[in-house]
Amino acid sequence: MTKATIIPAGESSVVIRSATPADRDDLRRLAALDSARVPAGTLLLAQADGEIRAAYSVDEDRAIADPFVASAGLVELLKARAALLRGDRRARITHGARGPRLRRPRLLAQRS
Repeated sequence: MTKATIIPAGESSVVIRSATPADRDDLRRLAALDSARVPAGTLLLAQADGEIRAAYSVDEDRAIADPFVASAGLVELLKARAALLRGDRRARITHGARGPRLRRPRLLAQRS
């Protein structure tokens, strides 16, 4: 099996964005589903087909996600985006036979 990030096949669109005050109620609902508290600090959100499925705190390095959908791939995308925002070059550079190169997350549709 490849190490590519798995995105559920049924998801037709995924949006990664910063949280706003308007997301407060959705984040509380998501945290309740995940039996966790809403993370503090700068939050990145993964929306799939218009629904917030995962949130990641850049400051706390912690995620919450909807446990009733396949959201692990979304959390990995949020972590990769957070690493870029922090300027963490180690998170996005790999060393191959030809020297350092940028590593881009690969997305695959999950098979049923």
